[in-house]
Amino acid sequence: MKSKLSYLILMLTIVLLVGCTNAEDAAITEEDTDTQIVTTEEPSKNNEKEETITTDVEEQKVEEPLEEPKVEEEQPQPKKEQFSGYTPIEVDGGDLSGYREPNVVVNIGYGDREYWGFTNDNGQLVRVVADEITLQDDNNEPVLSTGRYYSDEAKVPGVESAVLDEGHIIADSLGGVSNAYNITPQDSTLNRHGDQAYVENEIRRAGGASDFEAIITYPNEETQIPSSYQYTYTINGNVISDSFENVNPDEVNESLGLTGNNESEAKSESVSTNEGELSSIDTNGNGIVTIGEAKAAGFSIPITQDHWLYQYMQDRDHDGMVGE
Repeated sequence: MKSKLSYLILMLTIVLLVGCTNAEDAAITEEDTDTQIVTTEEPSKNNEKEETITTDVEEQKVEEPLEEPKVEEEQPQPKKEQFSGYTPIEVDGGDLSGYREPNVVVNIGYGDREYWGFTNDNGQLVRVVADEITLQDDNNEPVLSTGRYYSDEAKVPGVESAVLDEGHIIADSLGGVSNAYNITPQDSTLNRHGDQAYVENEIRRAGGASDFEAIITYPNEETQIPSSYQYTYTINGNVISDSFENVNPDEVNESLGLTGNNESEAKSESVSTNEGELSSIDTNGNGIVTIGEAKAAGFSIPITQDHWLYQYMQDRDHDGMVGE
């Protein structure tokens, strides 16, 4: 009996010890589980924070370019918008109407050229400017046999006079058009052989010019016939300025006693002309020398009426020059 009792006590002791051990293990396991759960959740929260921060940074990166246009440099304004006080309008280069709108600016350059004519309150052409003068290119532009872009010029009031030409401020040969914003009634001699012709010849001879400006003045507010011109332009870095009145220079020179006798010189030049020389220029033998034939023979264009070849050419606009 005593042995059995001892055996039972031993068994109960073992059972109690095993039960306590399992309880402790269970508690430890629960604690570990809780710790693992906490450990698992905490990085998740951190990840959310990181994701939130990352999203904010990404949003900031997306928003930054939206602010860039505020600091963009201003683009250069079109040329027309820089002419404060004048309304830019477009007029066909061959428009024969002599009427001009008041206080407007018009591009009077042929093709891509930018030559600008300005009018005042009275519709008078008072200023013409061009950054660059580009000569006429009769090999690549539709130039007529007369050497002009158009067959006629604008009929500005005053050109009906027998002694006044339809004078270009910027000639055809310099790339100017023939509407009223480039035409003024100009003394014929002045236009063909005087200062106006000189200005055009100098620019042609130099192959162009820069910083061109013409200022045109009038005796009153009603007339469209200028009283004087002032030209300023740059050739090969040299600034040239020329002012002259809208009068016959020969008459002025004669009144000043400055007229010379060039008759002998003209006769001498005429004597050098012979049928053999003409036939070598007039290749088709029709008695008329074209601009192309004159150029092929080595003559400089335009041919003016004081040149011996002029009498064999067709000056259809009767301005004393062929091919200007």
